[in-house]
Amino acid sequence: MFKTKVTPSFGDIDGMKHVNNNRILEWFELGGLDIYRYFTPDLNLDFENWKLIMVRKEADFVGQLRFGEDVEIRTYLLKIGNSSFTVGNEVWQSNELKAKGKTVIVHFDYVTQKSVPIPDDVRKKLEEHLISEEDIGKDI
Repeated sequence: MFKTKVTPSFGDIDGMKHVNNNRILEWFELGGLDIYRYFTPDLNLDFENWKLIMVRKEADFVGQLRFGEDVEIRTYLLKIGNSSFTVGNEVWQSNELKAKGKTVIVHFDYVTQKSVPIPDDVRKKLEEHLISEEDIGKDI
């Protein structure tokens, strides 16, 4: 599991004085950077170098996030297929789960416009961060 600390900024806050839900989805992507580096270590976004494409993203907002306290983004793997994988994300504040989500990402060749199998060395790294569905939302 990867853990990323985020300090909500004033601009993240909406009229109800909590973090805007759209910002949480952006934090999920921030939490995924370590995983993305397995495929493109320097995060070079050139057409020929980038190897991932997002095909699905979902989120459940289970509590309100407030300004003035850091947030922890937890990122892990839920499933690894032949050419795709499912990333799990959680947002915690004050030792409470505030949001959770899943993102499906495909290992993709932009030149050929086709999915490609996940390399064995990358698969092994991803497997180190697999958790079971029943551990989602637990303070582990």
